[in-house]
Amino acid sequence: MGKLIIDAHSHLWLKQDTTVDGKRILSLKNGRSIFLDQEVQMLPPFLIDGRNTAEVFLSNMDYAQVGAAVVVQELIDGCQNEYLSQVQRQYPERFFCMGMAWNEQELEAVIRAGLKGVAIPGHRVKEPLSSLMPVFKRMEKEGMVLSMCLADDGRQIAQMAEVIRECPELKVAIGHFGMPTTPSFRSQVLLAREGKNVMIESGGITWLYNPEFYPFPTAVRRIREAADWVGWDRLMWGSDYPRTITAITYRMSYDFVEKSADITDTQKALFLGQNARNFYGFKDLPELPYIKNMSE
Repeated sequence: MGKLIIDAHSHLWLKQDTTVDGKRILSLKNGRSIFLDQEVQMLPPFLIDGRNTAEVFLSNMDYAQVGAAVVVQELIDGCQNEYLSQVQRQYPERFFCMGMAWNEQELEAVIRAGLKGVAIPGHRVKEPLSSLMPVFKRMEKEGMVLSMCLADDGRQIAQMAEVIRECPELKVAIGHFGMPTTPSFRSQVLLAREGKNVMIESGGITWLYNPEFYPFPTAVRRIREAADWVGWDRLMWGSDYPRTITAITYRMSYDFVEKSADITDTQKALFLGQNARNFYGFKDLPELPYIKNMSE
C-alpha cells in the first residue's frame, strides 16, 4: 500500500489500420498485426480481437499497482484521437491522453476533444521541427504537454533545443529515454538542461535492451548515467505498453528498477512516480494493494 507508480509512456488503440512509408499496418487476431508488411506478434496472444483497450490496460495497471498512465501516439498505430478522447472522459483520474496533430487546425480539434497534450513521433518527421513551431507555440499557450521521440542519428538535437528555447513554458517529455543504445543518447538526455520544463522518460527501454533481458543491468546503468547528467528529478519511468509485454509482464517493465541495488529508495520514488505526478499533474490516484499470486 502507498507506493506511487506512474507510467509516462504507453499506447492504446481500438484497431491498427494504416500505412507508413507505403507499408501496411493492420490488426489481425490472436494479438498479431501486419507491421510494415510483415506479420508480427504485436500484443499478447490472449488479446484475440486485436483491441488494445483502456479496460485491459487498467486491469494490468491495477495488478501491477500502477496508479496512472500517460497515453502517447505513434504513426504506426494510426491516429487514435477519437478513441483517446473517449478514454480521457471516461477515466480522467487514471489517464493523461495525448492527441496527434501536425498543424494548427488539427491542434484545435485535439483541444476541443479534451486531450491534454500532443505526441510527435519526431523520428518519422522529415521536415525540420521548426516547421511545427506554430503548433508548439499554441500548445505552450494552452498549457499542454509535448511528447517527443527524436531520431536516433542526432540530426534533431539542435532543432529540439531551438523549440525548447523558443517555447520556455512548454512542458516537453523526451521519449524512449533518448535512445540509450545509440550515439545520440547523451545529447538527447542533455536536452533536459535546455529548459526548466523538459523531462526524459524511459518508454521502450526494456525493448531496447531485450537481448540481455530481465533484470536489464545495462538499462539500469544507463538510467544512472542519465541521472548523473541531469539529475533524478528530470527522469520518469515509461513502459511502452503494450508492445513490450509480449516479452515480459507489465510489472517487470518497472520491477527491474524497483529491485535494483544500484538505485536508492529515494531515487526510485522520484523515477517511478513522483516526478511524473508533478509533471503531468495527476491527482486523486487510487491506492492499489498488492494482490498475492496464487503461485506464491
